[in-house]
Amino acid sequence: MRPTAHPLIRGTAGGGRRTAAYRVRPGAGSIRGPPAHRAARGRSCGRGCGYCGGIMSTSPKGPIEVPPGHLDVPSTPPLDDSQLPKVSIIILNWNGRHHLPGCFESLGALDYPEALYRIHLIDNGSDDGSVELIRRDFSNVELHQNDRNLGFSRGCNQGSELAQDDEILVFLNNDIRVDTSFLRRLVGPIVRGQCEATTAKMLSWDGQRINSAGGGMNFHGIGIQRGYEEELAETYDQARLSLFACGGAMAMDAEVFKEVGRFDEEFFAYYEDVDLGWRTWVMGYSIRYVPEAVCYHHHSSTSGRVPIERLRVLQVRNPLLACFKNYDDVNLVRILPSMLALATRRCYLASGLGDAPDYRIENMCSLPSGSWLGRCWSALKARLTGVQSLPPVAAADLVAINDLVGRWEHWSARRADVQGKRRRSDEEILRLFLHPMWCIEQESGYRELHEGLAKFAGLEEIFAGLTHLEHEPRS
Repeated sequence: MRPTAHPLIRGTAGGGRRTAAYRVRPGAGSIRGPPAHRAARGRSCGRGCGYCGGIMSTSPKGPIEVPPGHLDVPSTPPLDDSQLPKVSIIILNWNGRHHLPGCFESLGALDYPEALYRIHLIDNGSDDGSVELIRRDFSNVELHQNDRNLGFSRGCNQGSELAQDDEILVFLNNDIRVDTSFLRRLVGPIVRGQCEATTAKMLSWDGQRINSAGGGMNFHGIGIQRGYEEELAETYDQARLSLFACGGAMAMDAEVFKEVGRFDEEFFAYYEDVDLGWRTWVMGYSIRYVPEAVCYHHHSSTSGRVPIERLRVLQVRNPLLACFKNYDDVNLVRILPSMLALATRRCYLASGLGDAPDYRIENMCSLPSGSWLGRCWSALKARLTGVQSLPPVAAADLVAINDLVGRWEHWSARRADVQGKRRRSDEEILRLFLHPMWCIEQESGYRELHEGLAKFAGLEEIFAGLTHLEHEPRS
């Protein structure tokens, strides 16, 4: 049961930030969640009120019924100033100096009282003048420096530790600019107790195309940014449930963020938001896409500085890890072999070996090995084979796969921690995937394997009728 709605009154923070009345209301629509916001997790409401005697109910969270079919939910009316919570906006930066003015200038134009939000910039060892720019031009930004790049996940977690008593955390990419009402609309559903995390409508920098309108994934963990590269359309103006909140523009209740385990720092970057979102649903909470919270994004503008094979390790490994951690036991047993088979096929395609005639015993040279010419040929072949190297992208795929299978006990323990906190069945979550049977490669052998595994492992049965996407995803 949700508790009776009432404000959470807290002491005024330092720096002149006034106390916010953080109102908790029953959720609108058909989604009934665990106790609204933070009011039923066994902590004082802060005012010694007659509703709870100072301590809220500690009764177990009830499941949120994810309705069959449509994932649409009612839009949330904008909050007035008396309802606004204190917010920490956390931005990571690594050599993104050229993005920072546009980002911070747009935040300076928010229609949100300055006393109620703080901006934290976590700099991951930039050497492009980012730090000097912040100190000179943006004194309102709280700067926190790392001496090296600690990754997106760890940097965001660092920022969350700086939030003090702020109720909501907002994670924002440095290559984002926001509309004036962005923050007010993004936190609204959380304040009203409709969900615990939200994801924004992310547009291309020129505002002409969708960058992200909610998130999903296919069955082996490849993330889907709903609407990516599609033209603007009314369907993206509808609020709905989302499997995850895009880490580039999201908000989350600060205590829930901590309770579900924060971003997984072993991911470093990429898919940490998919993992966090999936885990949030597994542990009984919910996430909404908020179309009224609009921002504009330079897509993947910083990652272009990193060698492709290093990115590839993260992009192949992290979906495997997210699936391994978050599927329930029954589904993981059925899906894991297919995940590994498809990852192996992609690795082979990246190797460029083709039919690999030089590795086939039936293609061995027929020259007599005892002859002078035969011995020369054998020596030449050995030399050529010795210097032959695996393309870096294929090697990266092997590293990624081995990071799971080569550390089996470690990841089994990490999985056990998540599954021990499960409060929602896979059946309630899978409909949020949007396109679980999406095939990400067009190569004929890969597609044949994908279709064969779907039948062999019974994946078609698991995911029957669970495609909820307007267009085929763009990779």
